Amino acid sequence: MDTRNTSARSHAQSRNGEENHPSRRTRTGTRSGGVIHDNSRHTACFTVIGNHLAQHAELSLLAIGLAVHIQSLPTGSLIDIRTLAGRFPEGKTRIAAALRELEAHGYLRRTCERTSGGRVVTRTVSCNQPGRSGTPDEPRPKPRRAALREGEPPRRALPAVPQPAYAAPDLLRSAVEVLAGLRRGDPRLLLSVTDVEHLTPGVAAWLERDLPPSAVHHALTTGLPTEPLHRPAALVAHRLADRLPPVPPLSAPAAPETVRHPLQNCDLCDRAYRGPERGHCPDCRGSRQPATTSHPSG
Repeated sequence: MDTRNTSARSHAQSRNGEENHPSRRTRTGTRSGGVIHDNSRHTACFTVIGNHLAQHAELSLLAIGLAVHIQSLPTGSLIDIRTLAGRFPEGKTRIAAALRELEAHGYLRRTCERTSGGRVVTRTVSCNQPGRSGTPDEPRPKPRRAALREGEPPRRALPAVPQPAYAAPDLLRSAVEVLAGLRRGDPRLLLSVTDVEHLTPGVAAWLERDLPPSAVHHALTTGLPTEPLHRPAALVAHRLADRLPPVPPLSAPAAPETVRHPLQNCDLCDRAYRGPERGHCPDCRGSRQPATTSHPSG
């Protein structure tokens, strides 16, 4: 006789029922929609990406994708705006905005550095976990002048240069770029690393007065003496102090609450400029404007 043991426990059900497995419901036809992962284990050529990046609540989709691309690149790869715009179809403006997003959330750190040859380069650090760097950047010693040779007269100190009211990183970076480009206007204006370090605040003080980098370059490279320049850095320092333009007026007397525009980063060249909102710096705006032909009146 077949009898049922009513005191025996019923078969235990899985704690995670069908309601927790939408993929199962999809296979049985009880529900459609929702992603199904067909995953295979990677054994080579892969990059580990944290969900804090892949599912970031504030980053744009372009910024997340760009961060994934950057983290997959080998060390030393170029990730400047021009290179990325040549690789992807989004264009310089959107890529520059995405890079600023990643920088604001700590996934990128960009600083300007001067090489031993005096060249200015941008050092970019990609962080896969912002704020959890296991090996913080070691402080680099400040460059020093070479030791004096025997019998060489002591070097005279460079003249003092103006100082900016607020030494913002973008402002100093633009000042370094101006100084590094002086030798393109006159090969005699070849500055050492120490010279650039001394002169950078002076150029920043000019840029802070709403002058574009091209205007500062012109002021420092035109009308130079024809004889050889034995101390080009001293000449530049003298001009920075002697020809410093006045601070532009904040506003008309009727509107005392108006303030100067904040520093912005150009969407095309990534240089600092003053403006009410992000966009293009005066140099880039001038290069993008169509040429006009003037007709004499009358």
